[in-house]
Amino acid sequence: MTKTTRTLLGGLLLAAATVGAWWAWLGWESGYTVDLETGATSGPYAVWQVAGAVLTLVVIAAAGGWFWSPWLVAPVMTVAFTVTWAARAASTDDTGLWAVGAALVAIGTAIGATVVGGGAAWLRRRRAG
Repeated sequence: MTKTTRTLLGGLLLAAATVGAWWAWLGWESGYTVDLETGATSGPYAVWQVAGAVLTLVVIAAAGGWFWSPWLVAPVMTVAFTVTWAARAASTDDTGLWAVGAALVAIGTAIGATVVGGGAAWLRRRRAG
């Protein structure tokens, strides 16, 4: 297998796993919760859903950094997760604030994927050396 083919397949696998993580943890959520006593609104995601999504993305980024380059992991995961998240948010938001959320999701995903993927690649090189 050529390096280009390996990179292309790795990118597709990373993108599919990232979209799958979004779908598994966040994609099925459809509404906000209102506390009847206080009237406070929360959601649409519960803390455990976001934590599960983040932990799953950490595993994907670590595996990606180990088997491929962090320079592949960070942009692929950032684009895949942000576009998937933003598509749902834009379709359900009347205020336009989904764009701010998408920017924050992109920044957080980029930083996280870079740090975790880079750390895994560093560990692999250190272990091999």
